[in-house]
Amino acid sequence: MSPLTLALSVVVPIYNEEAVLPLLVERLRPVLDELGEPYEVVAVDDGSSDGSAAVLMGLARLWPELRLLRLRRNSGHQAALSAGLFHSRGAYVASIDADLQDPPEKIPEMLRLARNDNLDIVYGVRTDRSSDNFFKRWTAGVYYDMIRRLVGKNVPRHAGDFRLLSRTTVEALRELPERSPVLRLMVPWIGFPSGQVTYTREERAAGHTKYPLRKMLMLAVDSVTSFSAAPLRLATWLGLAGVGLCALLLVMTLIVYLSGHTVPGWSSLFVATSFIGAVQLLCLGLLGEYVGRVYTAVQNRPPYFVASDSADRAADDDALVGNTHV
Repeated sequence: MSPLTLALSVVVPIYNEEAVLPLLVERLRPVLDELGEPYEVVAVDDGSSDGSAAVLMGLARLWPELRLLRLRRNSGHQAALSAGLFHSRGAYVASIDADLQDPPEKIPEMLRLARNDNLDIVYGVRTDRSSDNFFKRWTAGVYYDMIRRLVGKNVPRHAGDFRLLSRTTVEALRELPERSPVLRLMVPWIGFPSGQVTYTREERAAGHTKYPLRKMLMLAVDSVTSFSAAPLRLATWLGLAGVGLCALLLVMTLIVYLSGHTVPGWSSLFVATSFIGAVQLLCLGLLGEYVGRVYTAVQNRPPYFVASDSADRAADDDALVGNTHV
């Protein structure tokens, strides 16, 4: 099937979302059916260990437009999202998480805005995050402030992975040789014409979050090291600060020695040695992050492996039926 035969693809990355999937279909299907245009929903099972795949297969029997793309292992949210984008067939591609914190009802508005204003990207921007706890709101604010300072003001504040992309944008993303993609930064970096749709973030419909603190920190590290060399500059400045402090301690030591008030200096020596050692370890750690990314890029390993695609099976079935009528 040619991409242009479908007006819209909706990509939904899924990892252990068995409880919320029926609620997702209940809200998403009426919205897409009302478009009156051909569409598909690409549900990407990111190696779920619960019954998510079985639930999706059961739902697909009642919803022909629902397509199941299964990955062979858990590859991570961004890799699963990339797999869905690159296997989609629509002229426009929307992405949304399964937890229903982002409202599916905004997708038609995104599509209209993209068509009316000839936009390649439409971001879903959260104007109210009161459903998140204080810690989540605070860390999100710190993350976006940091990224906008490092990467640039073209990164929308409080815009996650709820967005609409044109086919041109998806193909441009395919050309980028990223091994650890952070799409919320890669999409603004492309710089294609964009717009925004605002919405209020809702409570998770069911289940529990798949983004604990550890994954949030890893996302922040990937975001910074993928799009900025600022940490390397920070290492340089820390090194210069260490040299300056050592020079100051040297001057103080000479003054004390010449004045004849030499005293045991084990405490100052301990503090200076500890500071220099900490700076060196921090600089080595920052360098290691970038060397690790270069190593990963040189290996050129794919970020995900597709186990099966229900669209391929459907195409084979159609071909088989066609041959029986020849």
